[in-house]
Amino acid sequence: MNTKAPKKSIQTIINDAIAHQHAGEMDEALALFMQALKMDSKNAAALYSIGAIESGRGRYAEALTHMQKAVKASPNFAQAHLALSVIYYHLNQIPEATAAVTKALKLDAKLAGAQAHLEILRLSSKGVSHAVSTNPEAAALNSQAISLQGSGQHAQAEQLLRQALTLDGNNFMSLYSLGVSCSALGNPKEALTFFDRATQAAPQLPLGFFAKAKTLHDLGLAENALTAYDQAIEVDPHYMESYTNKAALLQSINRHHDALLALTAATEIEPNHVRALEGQGQLLGQYKQYTLATRAFAHALQVAPDYAYGEGHLMGARMSNCDWTDFEGAKARIMAGIDAGKLTCGPLTIMSITDDAATIRKCAELYAADKYQASPNPLWTGEKYHHRKKRVAFMSADFRIHPVGYLLIGLIEQFDKSKFELTGFFTGVADDSDLWRRYRCAFDNYIDCHTMPSIEVAKLMRAMEIDVVIELSGHTEGTRLDILAHRPAPTQVTYLGFPGTLGLPYIDYLISDPRIIPAEFEQHYQEKILTLPHCYLPRDDSVVPSAETPKRSDFGLPEEGVVFCSFNHDYKINPPLFKVWMDLLKEVPGSVLWLMKLNEGAHTNLTQSARDHGIDPDRIIFASRLPRVEDHLARYRLADVFIDTYPYNGHTTAGDALRAGLPVVTLCGGSFASRVAASLLHDIGMSELTCTSFDEYHDKALLLATNSSEREKTKSKLAGILDRQSWPPTPKQQAKALEDLILDI
Repeated sequence: MNTKAPKKSIQTIINDAIAHQHAGEMDEALALFMQALKMDSKNAAALYSIGAIESGRGRYAEALTHMQKAVKASPNFAQAHLALSVIYYHLNQIPEATAAVTKALKLDAKLAGAQAHLEILRLSSKGVSHAVSTNPEAAALNSQAISLQGSGQHAQAEQLLRQALTLDGNNFMSLYSLGVSCSALGNPKEALTFFDRATQAAPQLPLGFFAKAKTLHDLGLAENALTAYDQAIEVDPHYMESYTNKAALLQSINRHHDALLALTAATEIEPNHVRALEGQGQLLGQYKQYTLATRAFAHALQVAPDYAYGEGHLMGARMSNCDWTDFEGAKARIMAGIDAGKLTCGPLTIMSITDDAATIRKCAELYAADKYQASPNPLWTGEKYHHRKKRVAFMSADFRIHPVGYLLIGLIEQFDKSKFELTGFFTGVADDSDLWRRYRCAFDNYIDCHTMPSIEVAKLMRAMEIDVVIELSGHTEGTRLDILAHRPAPTQVTYLGFPGTLGLPYIDYLISDPRIIPAEFEQHYQEKILTLPHCYLPRDDSVVPSAETPKRSDFGLPEEGVVFCSFNHDYKINPPLFKVWMDLLKEVPGSVLWLMKLNEGAHTNLTQSARDHGIDPDRIIFASRLPRVEDHLARYRLADVFIDTYPYNGHTTAGDALRAGLPVVTLCGGSFASRVAASLLHDIGMSELTCTSFDEYHDKALLLATNSSEREKTKSKLAGILDRQSWPPTPKQQAKALEDLILDI
């Protein structure tokens, strides 16, 4: 009995066609794609593939018809727009080609081959055509290879490009594209060779020098990279990407002033260049020039209202300056953008404007996918290690004077070296402090890898057979998460430096505690949660408040009257919170608010906000930084109540206040950052100071301020706990708890 074979689906036909295409069997592939079109005349994949095959054969008129239909059927198909541009180029329709590749880059700014093709078009419009091969077969191979690169098929693209080079050995497009594919395949040294040859083949093209500079940077050859960026700028002073990448490199080697000069030079040439304006804003923020940073970000948003992270950058600069212009509107736009899957905000800024843990996770995942994609070639692939001691690496930019540095050192020094071999990977800039020296001595192995390329650090971790890497920076300044993207260790953990999920698939665990992340909240974290029995914040017991308490007059505080204190960062203050603080000042005659003065702009804006609330700005007292941590801790004793920030609590500062004997009133929310002070208060046995609404927070702070007996009772309770030394846990206890977690992984 005869039976008919089941009819194939259109997707099966397309998959078969693609297989033939990859095998070089173009006639078979073309026939199948045509068959798919008979089933669906608007199938973008089939239209695109037919256009690509015809383009590869030099049949550009036929290719154009199909590629135009492909972009019409799928307007957001970036690779199709690039392929259309290549076809237009071969038909000598340069304006149309430029429009098509510009559209491709708008859809996907990182689309392989697109930027190179745009540069060729720019030169073609000027009558320069050295970049394109005069050999038709080599040009066709280049076009096919660019299409393959766009879909991530770099190995296949490399084969075609090497064929093209045998036909035209000095062609810029072939050499440059080979460098791109070699780099994508993890061969930066070979990529550098091709980029170098490309600059020799077409020294009039800035793109070759630019690609060479990027590769030199990746190889850790910073000075050589800077030279190559300067060569690109010399060839074309309007090549903006050279300025912005040069500035990023200068920033990474701690030459912030030179980086700012590079970006200033860029905006002098092109005042509306968004990346240059963005870079200026970020650098100005590092110099605490938040007013100027705000102007730079606002300018960038005027030019490109949808540029990635633009709303978040502007919000972050304003928050750091206590400039609450359009606070609610900007917050709503950021939240809506994240909900729509857009890159509207970075993961630190979002924590300061919401305690919605689901939104914070989504923000982190969007950011992580954009910035730190996993390497396709992991270094650890399942091998089993058999070590007498557990090999644990701690990686941080902050083994120096920094809150993380102060908190962690005692724990590291107390680790059980009979069970663990500890390695410190320092990715920051040494400050030559006593704390920095303590870290150098605390580890069994200490590696300063600030200038090492990330792949080399990852290879070193793999060669050392590190069992567990604990990274301590997260999404903060100086982070090197791209090291862990290469999966150098079987177990990769995040701890301490960043209060939330990193949103990265190759970070296996996050260390917290049951109060910050109770079981019902674990869904908001991509990592598996490891829970310490006490608050996740460690503390070094070698740093204690000075025995001598200073006078209120030493800091401009009134001798009489209640002192509300909040030494948290300016960006943690927001309009709803500040209103509660101003209400407290109104209701407590003679009281003052004691804040930390971190920058002039915030000082100006906070005093004006006080006036707007009807409060004499002289009732806000600003403290300056003190050289010694011990003296800073001692001055907390001059205050009466520490009123915490929300939704981003004080973490180190809340612990400092409690350690000095100052009661902390906090507001606890749903996010990691909004639950840390509550965890500290739980450990110390004073959870009654944790609130869950602004009204409760206000009433608790008001009670302590207006009821002296209640205030003294609370202070006495805290003093008794400190006198009994029942809090905080000793570094040895902290180390033991962390050791147990590591051994149980």
